Amino acid sequence: MDAVVVAWAEMTVRWLHVVAGIAWIGSSFYFIALDLSLRRRDGLPDGVQGEAWQVHGGGFYNMVKYLVAPARMPDEVTWFKWEAYTTWLSGFALLVLVYYLGAELFLVDRTVMALDPNAAIALSLGALLAGWLIYEALCRSPLGRNATALSLVGYVFLVAATWGLTQVFSGRAAFVQIGALIGTMMVANVFVVIIPNQKKTVAALLAGEKPDPALGAQAKQRSVHNNYLTLPVILLMVSNHYPLLFATKYNWVIVAVLLTLGPVIRHFFNARHAGKGSPWWTWGVAAAGLALIGWLSAAGPRDEVLGSGASPAPEFAAVEEIVISRCSMCHGDYAAWDGIPAAPKGVKLDTPERIRAHAQMIGLNAVRSSAMPPGNVTDIRPEERAVLAAWLAAGAPGPEQQR
Repeated sequence: MDAVVVAWAEMTVRWLHVVAGIAWIGSSFYFIALDLSLRRRDGLPDGVQGEAWQVHGGGFYNMVKYLVAPARMPDEVTWFKWEAYTTWLSGFALLVLVYYLGAELFLVDRTVMALDPNAAIALSLGALLAGWLIYEALCRSPLGRNATALSLVGYVFLVAATWGLTQVFSGRAAFVQIGALIGTMMVANVFVVIIPNQKKTVAALLAGEKPDPALGAQAKQRSVHNNYLTLPVILLMVSNHYPLLFATKYNWVIVAVLLTLGPVIRHFFNARHAGKGSPWWTWGVAAAGLALIGWLSAAGPRDEVLGSGASPAPEFAAVEEIVISRCSMCHGDYAAWDGIPAAPKGVKLDTPERIRAHAQMIGLNAVRSSAMPPGNVTDIRPEERAVLAAWLAAGAPGPEQQR
């Protein structure tokens, strides 16, 4: 497929994905906050769990929630489902456009595992399906009746899955893959449990029967899971912009920390909405977690040692040869790599002046991390990264400064 067509398709689908994601996350966060802020008051109708008064846009709203369902089916009901479905469908389309059509660049990393692109795609699809089936089995097992135990086992499962994915795919793809797996679990919660259970409740009402309270309890469990998984999955899905997250030695540990921080931060807001005070300790944990991520990201790229500041500065000609031979086929006036229509982010590295101008970016992407070249498609060697590291440590001198 023509690279320009793919680029425009990716932009359009990404826009849809962001808009749908905002709608889904916004409605999800709103209803969690609403549910937690409900209060029992005298005079409420039978079956009402509680009510909340809210003000927005110059008007007052009186919200009530029925514990199972009202005695009679309302004439009009708004269903919240298409936001979730559109988010997943557009996200999967992006996975195809970026990571499957560009598997050689973004999905496969031959320094991690020399996979055939088609085999990597099949493995990615299989991991999404298998991961969701394992999660679903855990929720439906006896373990699912214990929220704490299920959360701990689910956390271990996701961390183990992340480690496994980093042993197979590029770090960039592994982060997106675990994000896609969590997103699949979340959308499946809506598609397989929450909406069907709501439809069963509606059907019972229309038949004049009493709805089963267990249906609401099961849907609520999955809704809570989605609430606590939202913040980690957002960062995972934009992680490709941050090479120090995905392309460093302890990238899977970073994900383990993120999977802890997201729920901790959500706990702060959930507690406030429920009127249980403000657990400010959560922000201390969040700050410590971010500091830990920063420390982990400083370990450098996988299986490689950063150059020492004590190493002698290499000749600029050696630096230029490495950058030209490993980077300029994409980062030049005319990108020569199939599927790359123009230099990514406008970064061009085909002249000494341009190389020096982007020295810090080279250091971030090719020395402190292994984000570039993507998938190591140009076979840059560890000793070449060490040459770049020594050059940067010496202040990135140009040829005129070495005479």
